[in-house]
Amino acid sequence: MPDHLTTETRFIARYRIAAAHRAAAESAAAALALEQSVEVPLAAVFDPWVREHVVGRVEDLTNQDAEHYIATLSLSVASTGLDVAQTINMLFGNASLHPHVTLVDAQLPEALLRALRGPRFGIQGLRDRTGAHRRPLTCAALKPQGLAPKALAKLCFDLAANGIDIIKDDHGLADQDYAPFQARVAACQRAIQAAALETGRTALYAPSLVGAPNALITQTQIVHEHGVGAVLLAPALIGMPVFHALVSEHLKVPVLAHPAYAGATRVEPAFLLGSFFRAMGADAVIYPHHGGRFAFDAGRCAAIAQAARGAWGEIRAALPVPAGGMQVDRVAELVQFYGHDVMLLIGGALLTAGQDLPAQTRAFVQAVAQSGTVAAT
Repeated sequence: MPDHLTTETRFIARYRIAAAHRAAAESAAAALALEQSVEVPLAAVFDPWVREHVVGRVEDLTNQDAEHYIATLSLSVASTGLDVAQTINMLFGNASLHPHVTLVDAQLPEALLRALRGPRFGIQGLRDRTGAHRRPLTCAALKPQGLAPKALAKLCFDLAANGIDIIKDDHGLADQDYAPFQARVAACQRAIQAAALETGRTALYAPSLVGAPNALITQTQIVHEHGVGAVLLAPALIGMPVFHALVSEHLKVPVLAHPAYAGATRVEPAFLLGSFFRAMGADAVIYPHHGGRFAFDAGRCAAIAQAARGAWGEIRAALPVPAGGMQVDRVAELVQFYGHDVMLLIGGALLTAGQDLPAQTRAFVQAVAQSGTVAAT
């Protein structure tokens, strides 16, 4: 790798380019380097410093298959302004409008990682807060939409009392008339506390925060007033700069990041969900596991998990949360696939049990317990 790529003046971004032949790929990569840096033809860049330090460079171009190439670009760290929105803009702003280009990965510079700070709690913090030190964590969702706070609280109590570690709102729950945010949070947190008194174990309720920035700040205040233990946020829905500001400046509890709307752009999930959500402060990252109701394959799921919890300097590891149509009878398979640093999220497969929900929940918890243990931390 050239020496200039090891400094904090530039960072690497990789793109997949659909092209019929190498000459077309070379032309597209050169255009991409300008589009994602100075956004003018090189002939219009007269300033020597801008040419040297700001103009994007194509560092490598390799075949991926007969119709795709991987272009490795170096971009200016200074152009990011060490800001979430501007970093995304420099990585995939105008380029996202080109249907032949996909953002594959980026090596986020140390200066940006220091500014973003990553998860506040991470895997160890979630284990400490739930007391689940020697096994995978369990998670379930409050569904369907349309239920009143009382009914949601009853579900919350049943799930917590029968062993679930984290009970999250369905991401579709907001501040609707049938389940107003404040009433829902108060009712569900009371249910969590009642279950704790009955069982002696800790579970966390994670309400879904969604809306405009002012509404999100109000919801954050409600969360803290009621002593809620975690929250659910969808960074792509509320805006990634808003997500980062909430995590770093306002929230005092662990954050589960939901992937809603994250599939609306051509960015590889391992980078967006695993790396970038983690860099912005997600303590746990939800994504669809293969074989469920979404089309992610095993390789993509493994890459997301690696990006979420792999070694990354001083950035704490985030907990991968495979979900999306998971069944209790797949627990052993899931643990074998991910190991023990994982949170298993099962929603509909528990809720379809109806009156047998407590028994089905216990079966889920028991299956996780039987999957093995990890060394005490």
